[in-house]
Amino acid sequence: MGSYQVAARNFSTAHENKMHTDEVAQKHGFKGALVPGVAIYGHLTHPLVQRFGATWLNCSVGAVRLFKPAYHGDQLTITLQEEDAKFVVRCHNQDDTLLAELTSTMPEEPPELATPASFDNAPKDPQRVEIAWDSVVVDQPFNPWQWQVTSDGNRVMAEQIADELPLYADYAHPHWLQSIANQALSREYIMPAWLHVGSEMRFRKALLVGDTVTVRAVTLEKWQNKGHEFIKIYVAFERDHDVTTEIVHTAIFKVA
Repeated sequence: MGSYQVAARNFSTAHENKMHTDEVAQKHGFKGALVPGVAIYGHLTHPLVQRFGATWLNCSVGAVRLFKPAYHGDQLTITLQEEDAKFVVRCHNQDDTLLAELTSTMPEEPPELATPASFDNAPKDPQRVEIAWDSVVVDQPFNPWQWQVTSDGNRVMAEQIADELPLYADYAHPHWLQSIANQALSREYIMPAWLHVGSEMRFRKALLVGDTVTVRAVTLEKWQNKGHEFIKIYVAFERDHDVTTEIVHTAIFKVA
């Protein structure tokens, strides 16, 4: 169904997450600084938005899995296929290694992704602490905050992943929404080195430039596997008390 190519870019070298620096990433066995997973997700959305436009941004369900890291300068090939009534977008690098996959559908009424605990009882003016097994509390809501979708911010997000689709003059870029899910974690915790490994998304109504959004989050799960420590959070985006977007975001917060 078509493909396009784009160069991967690490725009997060100054980020608190030091996996985006050569020194720390190499200590964890990678060959260099990692390109943000939210950027790879942004690339994966390109062919879907190119084909379906605002329809996909207004009503779709998706799940992205990040298998292998991308490095600055990698030449990425993004392909879109229809398989078993689902749209599957895959990202390969110049060595034909599968880095990530996004599966999406556009049902008339997308199902709920999760049933989170209440957002009530969020701590007032919480102090950020370094993330650790004991500091991650399941069902503990995060402190909510407000975010405005600005024209300048949206343009920066599109430029970071070289996405020139014209509808992003009006619509919030999905790359930015995933970045806000990352921000939910980093506002709650000090996170020196961590990995975004996957997300589920439900787009109910598109967010637009100029919107003011309340972001709420709560921890759903934590678990250990092969020495890694994982966290899964639910993030809801509310416009005028109406939930427009839901993301279930999974990360390794302690890398083995």
